[in-house]
Amino acid sequence: MIRPKIAAAILLPLLLATGCSTSGNTTAAAGENPRLSLKIGSSQPESQPNYYCGMKLLKERLEAQQGLNLTIDMFPNSQLGPDAERFAGVQSGDIDIDLQGGSAMSTAFPKIGVLDAAYAFNDIDHFFKWLDQHGPAFFAEFNTATDTTVIDAWYFGMRTFTATKPIRKPEDLAGLKVRFPNTPQFLANAKALGANAVAIAVEELYLALQQGIAQGQENPVVATHAQKFDEILKVASLTNHQVGAHFVVVSDKTLDRMSQPQKDALTKAVHDLRAENRKCVDDETKKVLDGWRADSTRTVVEIDQVDRDAFISKAEAFFTTHYKGENLELYQSIRASA
Repeated sequence: MIRPKIAAAILLPLLLATGCSTSGNTTAAAGENPRLSLKIGSSQPESQPNYYCGMKLLKERLEAQQGLNLTIDMFPNSQLGPDAERFAGVQSGDIDIDLQGGSAMSTAFPKIGVLDAAYAFNDIDHFFKWLDQHGPAFFAEFNTATDTTVIDAWYFGMRTFTATKPIRKPEDLAGLKVRFPNTPQFLANAKALGANAVAIAVEELYLALQQGIAQGQENPVVATHAQKFDEILKVASLTNHQVGAHFVVVSDKTLDRMSQPQKDALTKAVHDLRAENRKCVDDETKKVLDGWRADSTRTVVEIDQVDRDAFISKAEAFFTTHYKGENLELYQSIRASA
C-alpha cells in the first residue's frame, strides 16, 4: 500500500484538522475508538526526567481521557532492547512508540544522524527553532524511508563530559579513553572533538568505568546522575557539545490501527509535553549540578571555563570534510541558522 506521509506534531494545527495520513481504524465500528494497548519503550531509567516527566505523564494523560480507550504500557530502562533493536521493532510494529536519538535511527535514514553532530546546534533553543521550521519536511522524508512517524522531540539535556580529569579545551581529551555510544555519528563526534573513543553500550558503561576500560563518558547531566556514573567519575566539564533530544517515534502500523480521535489525542499530548518536559530537565540539571558544586570531592568545570570556540572550530573543520552531499548540505544549513 502506498500511504501519504505526514510530517509531525510540529504541524499540530494541521494534524488536528486533517489527521495522520494512515489507512485509519478498521477494527471498530464507525464513531467508536478501538480498545488498544500501546507499548512505549526507552533506554531511560525511571529516575530520569524523560521517564517521569515524559513517558509517565503521557500515559497518565491519555488514559485519563474518557472513551479514548487507550492503555499505555511502559518499558523503560532498555527492557525492550538497546536503541537500534527497539527502532527496528517500531518499524516492524512490534513496538508502538519509542524515545529515540537521531544517531540510533540513522542506519535507516542516514541524514537524521546529522542532527546529533557535535556543536551542530548552539543550544536547545536553536534546536527547537530549527525543528519547528524545517522538521515537517525533514520528517516527511524520514517517514517515507522508515514507515515510522516522528511526532515531536523532547529535550534530554546538553551532553557534557564527566571524566577523571578536567576538560577545558580539545587538547585535554588527548590520551583519555572516553566512552561514546557505538553509532557512526557518535564516533564521528569523538573524532570531531579530538577524543579517543571507546564504544560501549550504555547498559555496560558502569562496569566499564569501574574497571578503567573507559576513563570518561559524555551524557547529559541528568543521565550521568540517574545512571550513577558520577559515583565513579568526579570531574564534570560543561562543554555542552551536543543537544540531547529524544524523538517520540510511532510505528505507522500502530497509527493504522488507531481511530482519528486517538491519533489526535496522542499527537496533542506528546506536543503539549515538550515545554513541561524541558522545564523538568532544566530543573533536575540545576539540582544535580548544585549538588556536585557543593561536594568538596568533586570538580565542576563551568561553561565559561571551557574554550567553546576552540571546540566549535575543531568540530566545524571536521564535519565540513566528513559529510558529503545531502548530509553536508543539511549540516551547513543548520550551522547557518544559528
